[in-house]
Amino acid sequence: MTPRRFPAFDGLRVLAALAMLTAQVTLHSDAGPLTGLLSRLDVGAAVFCAISGFLLYRPHVEAWFEGTLPPLTLPYLRNRAVRILPVLWVAVLLAALLLHSADWSTYLQHATLTQVYFEGPPAEGLTQLWSLAAIAAFYVILPALAKLLTGYERPTRRSVRWRLSVLAGLTVVGPVWLTVMSATHHPNAGLWLPGYIGWFALGMGLALWQVARSTGRLGSSALDVLTTIPGTVWGVAAALLLLAATPLAGPYDLSAATPGQSAVKSILYTGIAACVLFPALAPTGRTVHYLGGRPARLASNLTYGVFAYQVIALTLLARISTQFVFLFVTTLLASVGLAAASYYTMERPLAGVRNGSGGGRKPPSPSPRALQASRPADRPGTPGPA
Repeated sequence: MTPRRFPAFDGLRVLAALAMLTAQVTLHSDAGPLTGLLSRLDVGAAVFCAISGFLLYRPHVEAWFEGTLPPLTLPYLRNRAVRILPVLWVAVLLAALLLHSADWSTYLQHATLTQVYFEGPPAEGLTQLWSLAAIAAFYVILPALAKLLTGYERPTRRSVRWRLSVLAGLTVVGPVWLTVMSATHHPNAGLWLPGYIGWFALGMGLALWQVARSTGRLGSSALDVLTTIPGTVWGVAAALLLLAATPLAGPYDLSAATPGQSAVKSILYTGIAACVLFPALAPTGRTVHYLGGRPARLASNLTYGVFAYQVIALTLLARISTQFVFLFVTTLLASVGLAAASYYTMERPLAGVRNGSGGGRKPPSPSPRALQASRPADRPGTPGPA
């Protein structure tokens, strides 16, 4: 079939986590003339969402193409819960004990990732968890969404292109939703999944394209050339980031943006995430060396912990000094230390629970579609040129 591991994603996760941490530090300090650019490194959230969409939707695409059973919903949801909830609960407990800035109901909302559906400010030290709430909502709807996209036709070239069009259309939902929520003054609703579904749809579309291209359902195109020039594609991402660092994409702090600024920022972040991910689908040897080597693999294990604990450490350290370099270095070290302790004492042992279910997929077994696919006359689709 097609490759099931994408080593360059490890390095991209690390860079996205570092970018998000830098953006958080910038919000709490004075970065001088670099404030605009550094604050826009919160685009790392878009990269994380796109990677999640790619990796979680891809098994559904493979099952569709192979005529086998897709991932089972209940084991999949259990695995997602085991992956995110224990670390989340530790972070909420630490915030309650060390910062105690909210009442118990607010911490309960954060522990259940429902805080974005209630009025009121987030708890101190947990402000970044809005993105995890969107990710959790995506986890819940993915099985149904994947069923709609893969459950009713054979994977012919025409059906693949139609689904790519649908996923491309979903990338417009986010800017439209954010524009409407900004215009109607509903800031909390601007944090709900519809505002960011386009980032996940981007990853899903790349997964479908990659599998379809690898199996010959889609022919070669200019996109194949782009995989051979990662520096150029990442250069486009850098140019888009510079554009996002202008006032066109709104304020650099947490103050409200205009409807137009909300739309521009969402569109630019989607474009940046696309350019960041695309070269990792068929990485060059140099890309794998730098982004998929052992250091990147080890560091990627800590990215979720760094994300979960960083604002707690940052809030405490900001009481000492808000000088940017001090705050960045100390927050990074404290977050990595907490993440390492979390990973080796909790996340890695729990990974065995998830892996024990075989990733939520049944062992390959013949299905009616697979039996049909085994007969040359009924093979779904006509493979295009490799």
